[in-house]
Amino acid sequence: MGRDVNMPAMQLHWDIFCRVVDNYGDIGVCWRLARQLAAEHGKAVRLWVDDPASLSPLCPEADPALAVQQVCGVEIRRWDENFAVDRVAEVIIEAFACELPPAYIDAMAATLPRPCWINLEYLTAEPWAESCHGMASPHPRLPLVKHFFFPGFSSSTGGLLLESGLPVDAPSAHPGCLEISLFCYDTAPVGSLLDAIAATTQPVRCHVPPGKPLAAVASHLGGNGPWQLGQAVIEPIPFLPMDEYDALLCRCDINFVRGEDSFVRAQWAGKPFVWQIYRQEDDAHRVKLAAFVERYCQAMDSHAAQAVRRLFLAWNDGDDCREPWQAFLAQRGEIARHTLDWRDFLTRDADLATKLVKFCAGKV
Repeated sequence: MGRDVNMPAMQLHWDIFCRVVDNYGDIGVCWRLARQLAAEHGKAVRLWVDDPASLSPLCPEADPALAVQQVCGVEIRRWDENFAVDRVAEVIIEAFACELPPAYIDAMAATLPRPCWINLEYLTAEPWAESCHGMASPHPRLPLVKHFFFPGFSSSTGGLLLESGLPVDAPSAHPGCLEISLFCYDTAPVGSLLDAIAATTQPVRCHVPPGKPLAAVASHLGGNGPWQLGQAVIEPIPFLPMDEYDALLCRCDINFVRGEDSFVRAQWAGKPFVWQIYRQEDDAHRVKLAAFVERYCQAMDSHAAQAVRRLFLAWNDGDDCREPWQAFLAQRGEIARHTLDWRDFLTRDADLATKLVKFCAGKV
């Protein structure tokens, strides 16, 4: 992974600010980063989150009723309108342009030496992110500079979140079954996927978490499940804490994932996956989707690449995915081989937390 054990011991205090926009995606990324910075880099990390309840399903040890708590070496703070500045960290992470509290920015400007201010951007495979990664943006009225940090899929970006000791492969819990995990938004064509799964000629077990995925399944099939469709069992599962969900992705043969956090985890699992990107009103998500598919499929066999493109597009556009699903299954062996190669390629680069620590060490 290229971790630098001789990295200078700087920036002991880090503050990460997170506003929860998309249920679990934003907080999932921030919690993974905070936890890794504390555990692997020895940083004293405070995670400021405006909706602590969103963290509890991912980390059951976290109590949403507490304004301040310590979990996994991270101090978790509720970020509300009564925010008061007690100290300024050496490094401040403004996750996904969430806008820091004005009082905190003023305190940053009064601090010497100046803290390192990072805007952690959303993940994209678009080529322009490489040229914008690390870009400095001076504050219009205060003696502060913000740097833009872009996660990405090349050595010219900020990399991807990956804890030490990962990836880990895991055997199937149901040998002989095609195991599927289904995590999606409510715009996914779940009905046509279930119809396609019902027609699959081998035993299937599909794991469906609560929320939008299970609601979509129940709307199509009726009742509360589990459901038997031909040789397929569609099985509701509880919402899994972060590490247990990672293990599920490693066990399954095909993973349907969404947003950013589960999307990255599916790639570390090294199994064929289908990604549903978060929709944006101006259809900017289509460009982001196309950019990733182009990069991911670049070295893939042409027939397998065509199958991936068809299913990704049908799944994201809400189209009938019965034929794309069959084509994807027919190419599953080649897609699986390529996805392991893709994972190996990604792990040759340093992980996001390591790159972030190195970047900030030169800014304070």
